[in-house]
Amino acid sequence: MKNILSMSQLSNQEVQDYLNAALEFKNGRQSTIGQGKFAVNMFFENSTRTKSSFQVAGIKERVCRSGFDAEKSSTKKGRTFYDTCRTLESVGADLAVIRHSQDEYYNELLNRNFGIPIINAGDGAGQHPSQSLLDLMTIYEHFGRLDGLKVGIIGDLSHSRVAHSDAEYRTQLGSEVYFGGLNSWYTSEFQAMGPHKTVDDLCKEMDVVMLLRVQHERLSAEENQDFSKADYFEKYGLDMRRVNLMKPDAMLMHPAPVNRGVEIADDVVECDKSYIFKQMINGTFVRMAMIESVLKGAK
Repeated sequence: MKNILSMSQLSNQEVQDYLNAALEFKNGRQSTIGQGKFAVNMFFENSTRTKSSFQVAGIKERVCRSGFDAEKSSTKKGRTFYDTCRTLESVGADLAVIRHSQDEYYNELLNRNFGIPIINAGDGAGQHPSQSLLDLMTIYEHFGRLDGLKVGIIGDLSHSRVAHSDAEYRTQLGSEVYFGGLNSWYTSEFQAMGPHKTVDDLCKEMDVVMLLRVQHERLSAEENQDFSKADYFEKYGLDMRRVNLMKPDAMLMHPAPVNRGVEIADDVVECDKSYIFKQMINGTFVRMAMIESVLKGAK
């Protein structure tokens, strides 16, 4: 496979193959496929966790990193996104890991002359395949399976890459998906995948409770002006009272960055049911599996 752009392009077997490879890396397998290769992380949106995780994954696979800073690049002088990508390809990059605010930004590259593999690190409010895979890995480690689970996703559904990627694929893998949060974020796309429930009901019934942050950078000025952190937390936030409603073996997850006191209480972030930092640990191994796959496919 030359590119990894969305979860919709992956079969169930391909997902399992990625999880198996990630687990092998976690258990100590090493790879030298990146030796002599150069990767460029092109993040046109701010990122700490995903960007750092791809960097560490590349280092572990002996991939050399070509530095790129969107704020200091010639995009500030008017160079187009396409020309920027072609420039980095021309100077010798073998792999591009790209995050961009535009949905399906990669189509412009696929439809023209871009000739190196792309890993999508997030496109607008569209897809985030590496996050979906690391979530699946974390769930698979805990339950030993992916089918037959009840998964509740609570928060800013309509603006979330994670909601789009996770909900669609978990349904395909045999999970039952449910949603919570503001009704205005529960659009027809999600209505087709699963019902909307109260946060209390989701906590009582779900095997996995996935929280999403409110993406203020994608809300309108009016929506941000009317937003109350205190009101949102009271109605939709997870505190220890709600954690105590969860099943004994239920998982609490969050793709991060976490907004403490908004969608989740401070003392919940690292409680016994929280797998938030375990997700981050697994993210490096999943991204190693992705890098290995595209470099093999590019040969």
